Amino acid sequence: MAKNPDKPEQEEEQQGAPETPAAQQAPAQQQPPQRMQVQIDDTKALASYANFCRVTGTPEELIIDFVLNPQPIGVPTSPIPITQRIITNFYTAKRMLHALSLTVQRHEATFGVLETDVQKRVRPGLQQQQR
Repeated sequence: MAKNPDKPEQEEEQQGAPETPAAQQAPAQQQPPQRMQVQIDDTKALASYANFCRVTGTPEELIIDFVLNPQPIGVPTSPIPITQRIITNFYTAKRMLHALSLTVQRHEATFGVLETDVQKRVRPGLQQQQR
């Protein structure tokens, strides 16, 4: 096949291979979606511990404050300083909710149900005595 100087070489190669009827009819949905690996560099990440969080927001954003509460039982007697704040959109918040939900489900399947009521976790003996 002689090369046409008016057409790029790549275009000529594509014209030489006719499509088969199966390729024309195969929808793109049959191929499984490919997951992309995102490269993460956490060398500059700051890690901190929180035992309390507060969620507020606006119609466009979600604000999550993370706090280390030195008095986790009862009502704190002094204001608790916010040490970390994440502001995100609701799309990212929904993806985070899904990821956290799956992670907690896996943890509970391995180690048992997590009790979120502090009174039941801290004083199980006292609760049984009161009954």
